[in-house]
Amino acid sequence: MAHVLDSFMGLTERLRFLFGPATRLDADTPVVHKHDEFEQASEEDLSHFVVETDSTGHHYAVRREDLERES
Repeated sequence: MAHVLDSFMGLTERLRFLFGPATRLDADTPVVHKHDEFEQASEEDLSHFVVETDSTGHHYAVRREDLERES
């Protein structure tokens, strides 16, 4: 097992030499999401649903129009 670990560490050291060290970003920096057309279309489709929770804690989606008809 130690030989496998030594081999792996040697490989990663050679790769680090070839590609450079891993980039470390500040963990407190927020992730910036870029919205493309597909993501905007998905958000539009999902905006027609509301997440409901039943008495046992199960979550399910209900169409907004169905909720409006019930009330």
